[in-house]
Order: sequence, then structure tokens, then C-alpha cells
Amino acid sequence: MSQWNQIQQLETKFLEQIDQIYDDKFPMEVRHLLAQWIENQDWESAYNNEPMATILLQNLLIKLDEHLDRVSQEKNLLLVHNLKRIRKMLQGKYHNNPVHVAVVVSNCLREERRILASANMPVQGPLEKSLQNNLDSERQRKVEHKASTIKNSTQMTEQDVKYLEDLQEEFDFRYKTMHSIEQNEKNSAAMKQEMLMLQEILNTLDYRRKEVLGKMAQIIKEVEAFVNNMLMEELLDWKRRQQIACIGGPLHSGLDQLQNCFTLLAESLFQIKRQLEKLDELLVKLTYDGDPIALQRPHLLERVNFLLYSLFQRLLIKLPELNYQIRVKATIDKNASTISNRRFVLCGTHVKAMNMDESENGSLSVEFRHLQPKEMKACAGNKGNEGPQMVTEELHSITFETQVCLYGLTIDLETGSLPVVMISNVSQLPNAWASIIWYNLSTNESQNLAFFNNPPSVGLSQVLEVLSWQFSSYIGRGLNSDQLGMLAEKLTGQQVIYTEHHISWSKFCKEHLPGKSFTFWAWLEAILELIKKHILPLWIDGCIMGFVSKEKERSLLKDKMPGTFLLRFSESNLGGITFTWVSQSENGEVDFHSVEPYNKGRLTALPFADILRDYKVITEDNVPENPLKYLYPDIPKDTAFGRHYSSQPSEVPRPTEGGTTGYVPSVFIPVSKILNDSTDPPSPSDLLPMSPSVYAVLREHLSPTVMETAMSSPYSTD
Repeated sequence: MSQWNQIQQLETKFLEQIDQIYDDKFPMEVRHLLAQWIENQDWESAYNNEPMATILLQNLLIKLDEHLDRVSQEKNLLLVHNLKRIRKMLQGKYHNNPVHVAVVVSNCLREERRILASANMPVQGPLEKSLQNNLDSERQRKVEHKASTIKNSTQMTEQDVKYLEDLQEEFDFRYKTMHSIEQNEKNSAAMKQEMLMLQEILNTLDYRRKEVLGKMAQIIKEVEAFVNNMLMEELLDWKRRQQIACIGGPLHSGLDQLQNCFTLLAESLFQIKRQLEKLDELLVKLTYDGDPIALQRPHLLERVNFLLYSLFQRLLIKLPELNYQIRVKATIDKNASTISNRRFVLCGTHVKAMNMDESENGSLSVEFRHLQPKEMKACAGNKGNEGPQMVTEELHSITFETQVCLYGLTIDLETGSLPVVMISNVSQLPNAWASIIWYNLSTNESQNLAFFNNPPSVGLSQVLEVLSWQFSSYIGRGLNSDQLGMLAEKLTGQQVIYTEHHISWSKFCKEHLPGKSFTFWAWLEAILELIKKHILPLWIDGCIMGFVSKEKERSLLKDKMPGTFLLRFSESNLGGITFTWVSQSENGEVDFHSVEPYNKGRLTALPFADILRDYKVITEDNVPENPLKYLYPDIPKDTAFGRHYSSQPSEVPRPTEGGTTGYVPSVFIPVSKILNDSTDPPSPSDLLPMSPSVYAVLREHLSPTVMETAMSSPYSTD
């Protein structure tokens, strides 16, 4: 079943989450119409491959054109109109930056997989539950409402300032008119009445000046409280969500909402700033003792500038005037002189201007696509792996320096990335990723580069939740409670209560598993790669139980029909998968048989589904048969795996029936020999390049002893 078909069977609460994924960046109509094609493309590889991204975009538009042709013939006017609009929008948005469409689609598919995994989980994990609580829709509505209220209040003060201008113009006119009257008329009753009117207007001006300044002060006070409390809380929550999304967790955005709030506040503050400048103009034309403008304006302007500086520090303000006006300089390890033994510089274009053209939603952004870190020669001899800390535990930070000049305000800003790990060989990648996982799981600090000097322990329940995310985000299906329980035992060596146990960094990534030559993380990462590259469809369909101990395996199979089998990952081999089936001897005893694990080398030669279909064992009477009948608990094998077979098995003629070609067609058949003699030493099973007809001929011409010697392959105990 395709991923999109699985999604359409979800409960309403999960469908609502799916609905939030899709917008104008990538409309749901396209996802629905091209569901299978979209899932079959490698969007992730196009991240850093612009030619590949260009081809994917072109093919996407071609597919939409094909649908347009079909619906045009059906005369579905509304659908034709919508598809034309969508096609035009996609082409316009991504034509100059096709990599973005790969990023957007890949993120959508990844988030779909996460939601599917959540739907299959019996309970929400502690991390996701806390993130969900932080995404309280009522709180978000309050934030948006408060920003809009501040903006409206600022518009009202605009009217107040305009009223002040008009009133002062009236005062100026009356005052100048009165002074133009000749001296002998200044003592007339009319002039005295005019003097009283001027005094009344001046009193009103003073009152109105105090009133408008008071309103401005109140708005500034509300902005300060809003920024320091609600908005900063939302921003910190968003940053934490970004950390969690970085390691495979839920991709809750919320950045658009924050950007809108920051932009509204900045617009309001700039408007207040202009209003204060207008008051200064009024001050030049008219002032008096105790003038509130002269007394209050400097302090208010100082507070406005400080708030603008605080807002711009977040780089979340979207103003057209800033397009291509903010230049960003990227550097590495600028403030980390004592943390790492290694030093790097960034090669390539490391200064670029933020703009709205390359972003997905028209926001100000900048993308450094071709930066490459290079280790400084002065330190090249020291690879940073001396002492107890590994290279993959060395954290580095990329710093972004910017300068904003707008409306007479110049602001120098500096922000940094989450910590990154520098590797010199792809073999270091698994441990480097483990470091990133542990950092973002353990702390909400953005740049604690000394973190691995003393890495904290993490609650087992949180570790297990993140491990499930690795599976849901990378290979499309998370782990259920039984699978997580096995991993918990693997990490702790015992059955534990999740909430009462903590896991150390060493236990997770540095210490070898008992009796093994590899760590827990190396074992798990090898399984992820095995699934991704060789058995992904079987994993997505839920055919692989995977994480189950040998003891649990036997308890599950012992009461099942003979021929019932399950698939699990090897505990003693890196990146291996095996299957175990149950049989019953003549005296009624239950026997369990586990084949030697298949690794990536063997699965490259023959698809795993075909191995399960064609697998044969040779019993004492030398009759080959397939012992695999039912996938646990009771699913007929062909029902479970039929759609994954690469081809249907065919009858192969005997050599004497080979026809005119002179060759006997051959196929790979996995064959094993079951020995009842317990004294016979076990030897690895193998995939023998032998056709059924060749095997039949060998049986006719070779003695059973020779056949047994050639074909014997008992099972390992893994």
C-alpha cells in the first residue's frame, strides 16, 4: 500500500496534522494526483544536486501536463482551472531554484511518515507530548491577537498625531493672523476673544501632546512585555522544536506565525518612530515650558530603538525595504578558541545578501549552498582524536554576522547555528550523527560547544522515542512498544521501567555491547542502513518484526503451526537479518530453526522476498522443500510477500529437455541442510547458484554422501 493510501485511512486527528503540512509551497492536489510517482522519486538526493532537482521539477510539471490533458478531455472546468493555476505557481516559484522543490517535497514526505508512525504508536512519547502541549492553538491565537492589537493601537495613534498636526496648524494660523493686526485693534473685544481661543487651543495642544505620548508609551510598554514574555517563550519553544526536528522528531513549523508577529511589531515600532519624528517637527514649530514632547520624546525614542534592535536580532522581520539590503557573512569557530583542537575556515562564497526571491514563502532568507570547511594547515597535524574525546564529539559552530541599516537605524547582529560535527571520512558519519542526536536530545542550549566534556545522561523513555523517530523519518515506519522494549533491554541489559532509568552517552555510543565487538549505536545504525538499501518495502509493510530477542522469538513461535516464521535482526552481526521457523518432529517435540543472517552483500545478489519464496531445506531423505509457510502469526507467506517478489518462479527444464540453445537456464536458490546428528559441526549456509534441474541431475548421479558434503549448511544459533 502506498504511503498516501495509508494516510487516507488515518483517524481525523491525524488527517488534520496532514492538512497542516500542505500549502501553496506544495499543494495537496499535486500530492494526491501524483501520489505513487512522488513516492518513487529520490527527493532527498536532490538536496545537494541541482541538475537532479531540475530534472525532478521538469518531470513533475510534465506529469501535471499529462493530468491536464486527461481532465481537459473530461471537460472538468474547475479541475482544469485549478491544475493550470497550480502548475503556473510551481513553475514560477521553483524555476530559478529547483533545489527548493526537492527540499519541500522531501520534508512533506518525511512529515507524513512521522505522522503515520505516530498513528501506529500506542501512546505519545514524552518529548512529542511536551511539544504538542507547547503548540496549544489557544496560546497561538492569543499571540496573533496581541500582535494585531498592538498594530491597531499604533494606527490609532497615527490619527492622534494627525489631529495634533491639524490643531497646531490652526494655532499657527490664528497666532500669525493675530500678530498681523495693527496695534490699535489689539485691545478690541474681538481680539481678547481671539486670545482666549488661542489659549484654549494651546491648552488642548498640551493635553493632546500628553495624551498621544501616553498612548505611545503604553504601546511601547505592551511591546516590551509581549516580546519579553509571550513572544520570547514562543521563540524558545520554536527553537526547541527545531532541535527535535533536526533529529527526526515532529516537524512543527510555526515559523511563519512568529515571522508575522515579529514583522507586525517591527512595523508598529517603525510607525511609532516616525510619529515621534513628526512630534519633533511640531516641537520645532511650537514649544513652551513643560512641553511633554521635549521631556518624553528622547526616552521613548531610545526604548523604541532598543526594541527594534531586540527584534532584529531574531532575523524574523519581513519588510520589502530589507530585500537584498542585509548582507550575511558566515564564519566558523569564531568564538570557540578553546574548545576544539582543530580549526577550520570556510571556503567558497561566504558573504551573501538576504532576499525574498529564493525562499519558499517569500520571507527574507539566505542559503549558502557551496560552502566547504577546510582545516587550517597550522593545525592539520592534530586531528583532534588525541585524549579521551573522539573527533565525532568535537562540536563546532557556524556564525552569521549581519548589519541592518533602515530608517536611520544601524544594527549589527550576530547569530549562530546549532553545533555541527566535522568529519574527514564517511566512516565517522554514524558516530557524528549520534553526537548530534545526543546533543539536541539533552539540552536546549544553542551553542554549548563544551557539551561532550561532560555529557549528561538521558531518560530511557526519551532515548527510545528518538530511536523510533530515526526509523519513522529515515525509513518510513517507526517502532512499536514491543520493539522498543527489546531495545530497552539491549541498552540496559534487563527489563526496566522506562521512567525510572537513564542512559549514559557511553552506554549509547562508546561502550561495546556485552560479548560483542561493536556498540549499541553501531548495531542500530547498521540495521537502519540495511533496511533503507535492501528491505525497505518489507519494513514499510510491517512484515519484519525485527527487534525481538531469541527467547521472545521462541515463546512467540512455540504454539504456532509448523512452518510459521518471523523475521528479526541479528544480535551478533552488524547489519544482518535472519528468519526463524518452527517445526514439529515425529515425536511431537517443537524445533526452532534460524538461518545464518543475511547481510547487505547477499541481499544485493538476491532480493530478500525472493529468498523467502525460494528458500529450500534438505532433510535426511534429501527431498528439498520450503519450510516457510506462514508469516507470524498466521499470514500465508505469499499473501504477506507476494507483491514484493521480483518475478514469479518458473519451471526449469531438465538438461535433456534444454532445447536447441544447448544451455540449461539457472536461478539462485538459497539451500540449507538440516542435520539431526548433533555431533556434526555447524557451517554457514550459502546461496548456491543451482537450478532445480541441475539439482535433480546431481541427485541422480551422485551418492547421498557426496550430496550431503556439498550441500550441508546447518543453522547458526543467531
